[in-house]
Amino acid sequence: MIWTKAIIASLLTSFIILSRAGQQVFMVESDASNFFKRRSRRSTYAERIAEQRVHIANSERRREYNEEQRNEHENYLEEDRDEQLERTREVNEQFREFHYDGLYPRSRWFH
Repeated sequence: MIWTKAIIASLLTSFIILSRAGQQVFMVESDASNFFKRRSRRSTYAERIAEQRVHIANSERRREYNEEQRNEHENYLEEDRDEQLERTREVNEQFREFHYDGLYPRSRWFH
């Protein structure tokens, strides 16, 4: 029951709006066809310039995105290398401390 009242109210409202503003919203068929004929012709120079600007902007965005991705990857690799070097240094230090025989210089290290 509520559905039918809501549908009827919306249909009635849309009918009233279209009947009052129909002349302002809709065009005569000949005017509409003329409009689309004019729109189908290209303004050569201005449109080419606009298309080039869009193409250049897309290329620039793509270039910036690729550069950003490359920088992120390089930062990741640098951090990974630093972590690996730190772990290696710690392991070597632990190895030296464990195997130190009390002699100076530490003779086992440099043979």
